[in-house]
Amino acid sequence: MKQFSQILALLALIAAPASAGAAECYADYKAKQEQPLRLHYGVMQVSGCSAGQATPEVAARLQAAGWTLLNVLSVFGPEGLDQRKADAGPYFLRF
Repeated sequence: MKQFSQILALLALIAAPASAGAAECYADYKAKQEQPLRLHYGVMQVSGCSAGQATPEVAARLQAAGWTLLNVLSVFGPEGLDQRKADAGPYFLRF
């Protein structure tokens, strides 16, 4: 019986990182372009579920498209998507 509980504990340890990575996380942010100055608010799916983890990812994706990240406003789950969709407009899940 002790072996069985040890096997279950090992399986739980192996499964924990996989289930933690499966969470859907999104960030809403503000970005800009220069010459002429353009601003936008957007929402993108991110792999990190905290602002500290999401910020470099958001900045890199925006920079690849010619935008500069101003700030990550928040990181949230799928329950926050509907309330932000209209505000993000064409920048909703674009990057």
